Amino acid sequence: MRRRRTQGGSSLLEATLFLPIVAMLLWGMIEFARITYTYYTLHKMLQTVARYTANQPGLNFCDAGDVQLVQAKTLALRGAGESGGIDIVTGLTADQILIRVERVDPDTAQVAECDCSSTGCDIAQGGRNPDFIVVSFTDGFSVRPNIPFFNATESFALRPLIRMPVGGN
Repeated sequence: MRRRRTQGGSSLLEATLFLPIVAMLLWGMIEFARITYTYYTLHKMLQTVARYTANQPGLNFCDAGDVQLVQAKTLALRGAGESGGIDIVTGLTADQILIRVERVDPDTAQVAECDCSSTGCDIAQGGRNPDFIVVSFTDGFSVRPNIPFFNATESFALRPLIRMPVGGN
């Protein structure tokens, strides 16, 4: 009879020692899922900007104030037009979204950034449309993990990037 009581006490002690480890693993998995969800949300937002801008005729990529570019960024941030909706990802602004245009060089067959000139991609000066649109974040989107008893003062940047052909193919 004495042996049973000792075994019962050691099982309780083992469970008490093991429970914080299981809780930390569970919390870490939840944080990993949160960061992964944030990454894919950001990726989807950039994909929305790329698809919208790739299918807009007459869009001037060299003019940062172009109405359609502003609408594309607002659509990605809020999921609605300029006045509606709330921010999908808090802390993200339209200034952080970077839209670059690229063109294939016919001589070298290399893809390079298209310059804003009459021979480049500035359609206001008589240039022609780019071949690709690249949408990313200027410095990435900063994320800090939140795990108890682990002082994560360092944040890291999520850097999704979307390259889409003009026309959205």
